[in-house]
Amino acid sequence: MNPDLLQKAANQARGLAMDAIHDCASGHLGLPLGCAEIGAVLFGDVLNVCPSQPRWLNRDRFILSAGHGSMFLYAWLHLAGFNVTMDDIKEFRHKGSITPGHPEFCCMDGVECTTGPLGQGIANAVGFAISAKHAAARFNKPGLEIFNQNIFCLTGDGCLQEGVAAEAMAIAAVLKLDNLVMIYDSNDITLDAPTEKTQLTDPTEVYKALGWDVCQIDGHDLSAVADAIASAKAARNGKPKMIIAKTIIGKGIPGIEGTTKGHGEGGTKFEAEAHANWGIPAGERYYVSDDVRVAFAELQAKREAAYCEWEKTYQTWRSSFPQLASELDNGVVACSEGVPAEVTNATIPTFAPEYADATRSSSADAINAVAQASPWFITTSADLYSSNKNYLKGCGDFSAENNDGRNFWFGIREHAMAAICNGIAYDGIFRTSAATFCVFVDYMRASIRVAALSGLPVTYILTHDSVAVGEDGPTHQPVETVSGLRVIPNLDVIRPADPEEVAGAWMAAMERATGPTALILTRQKVATLNSLSAQVRREGVLKGGYIAKKEVGELKAIILSCGSELELALKAADQLGEGIRVVSMPSFYRFDAQSSGYRESVLPRSCTKRVSIEAGVTNLWWKYLGPEGEAIGIDRFGFSAPGAQVLSDLGMNVEKVVTTVEALLAK
Repeated sequence: MNPDLLQKAANQARGLAMDAIHDCASGHLGLPLGCAEIGAVLFGDVLNVCPSQPRWLNRDRFILSAGHGSMFLYAWLHLAGFNVTMDDIKEFRHKGSITPGHPEFCCMDGVECTTGPLGQGIANAVGFAISAKHAAARFNKPGLEIFNQNIFCLTGDGCLQEGVAAEAMAIAAVLKLDNLVMIYDSNDITLDAPTEKTQLTDPTEVYKALGWDVCQIDGHDLSAVADAIASAKAARNGKPKMIIAKTIIGKGIPGIEGTTKGHGEGGTKFEAEAHANWGIPAGERYYVSDDVRVAFAELQAKREAAYCEWEKTYQTWRSSFPQLASELDNGVVACSEGVPAEVTNATIPTFAPEYADATRSSSADAINAVAQASPWFITTSADLYSSNKNYLKGCGDFSAENNDGRNFWFGIREHAMAAICNGIAYDGIFRTSAATFCVFVDYMRASIRVAALSGLPVTYILTHDSVAVGEDGPTHQPVETVSGLRVIPNLDVIRPADPEEVAGAWMAAMERATGPTALILTRQKVATLNSLSAQVRREGVLKGGYIAKKEVGELKAIILSCGSELELALKAADQLGEGIRVVSMPSFYRFDAQSSGYRESVLPRSCTKRVSIEAGVTNLWWKYLGPEGEAIGIDRFGFSAPGAQVLSDLGMNVEKVVTTVEALLAK
């Protein structure tokens, strides 16, 4: 597209953003106006995309990390021919629209990920770049290169000031992700104040020191923008690319541009004057000129032709390498539909009845069985493979030199690890998991929340799950952490009690494609609970809760538990004698999703004498206990001592369960 038309398109995209924000009286004007020339070059020239095939495997990915500038993305997707109508633009921020206040994954074609929480998109982009590198290493063949896409991310000062951005950008340089192009909307303004109030760093020197290629340009000079992006896209020199584009926030609105006012919608009162500055005819709103429409239609036809050429190569590749094609297909299906539980069940061998080890150890057996059967499954660690035991044996390490490895080393960067895993999951080719100590999952919480919101099938492996950690003390003893995860909507938190429940937890995680799963695992050894068959225990996890010990005679009381404390519940029931039922509740999320009939069969309303025991806070157990129940737990922080002593002193023992149940029965 010629420069004059690109500039005209940039100005008309500004008009679309201003009109939509004006009409809903909310939204962010600054980025759509300040980055319009960047959008024109990307969507009007550089991006290798095909609007009719929005999930094309080899498309360039564009991530708007600064998601508050969502009208930038919606306007350009509309102009480029994606399935975003003018009516959708006019419905910006309205209930039920596909143009929400911040971009949301699967809301519309062309939105690669949910952004808005600052810094997340940067780490997501690193995940996309990793996925692309891994896919190229796994599937490309000489003369049949089906993966060579670039990842573009538009970000601003707000994203780059977040710690997750620094974590993600550091690992991107280590991994030499030269398919990643970061465009920094550097306008020197954050929401409250000029950036000089909060930062002194020279971004060029900072990102060079991290290991990035860095250049600085005038973000309103179309030629400079085009040259910088084209150069960054072409150069595969072992370094990710940072383009620092100096821009004016809210450009084109007198009295607003270049100030903090550009973050809000207040500048819309200057709509007529701004329209005139941008060459939009007087009285026109939501205006796109015919010549811009024609130019984008012609560009769309070229993009369709490029896609068709790639499709020919792809079909040749499929016929030449059917096994690889099947692997790719299976990965995409596993990401979008999940793996049937019966498939994972058959993959994980049954554990010996005498097996006695930590659930992190039985998880190691399970994850390696899954990995051997699922070449599209990968795993990551925040420097804790040896402790979390999630290393995939014989699968190699992903590195700058080996993009084929399936074990990813992120260092002590939990937040970036989780957000990068989200990026891999958004890409939809590989299933991924991430591991750390349970107590440190709070470093990942913002990314986990977005994964749950976006319906991403990421699995979190969280070990050292209770005060049984012992000598490391209260900083390393999670008491509130598991309940804190349970309250996140659409996050399945599973705390298995023995190796067969661990196998069931992996079955549950792999079958799930509509959201993330957190596996909560012990460091200390637990026994294999052989009162029921392995299959019953595995299938019980899939239902979230099940009867682990059936009462003899008339039902008098129910003991509920999960994780390592289930063994205490079973031993207490043996001491208490007839009439005591034990219910294993590894997943509240799954149990609550069962039919009312099933829930009643496990927890009949007629039995009101109920006791729960878990080595953590008690608050969430009350919905199962009712007003006559009692919760045994730890509603305080722990202390440093041997794990067995900490557990006993804090009431995690058989005697406590027995006396509590007896007291209830005596009432």
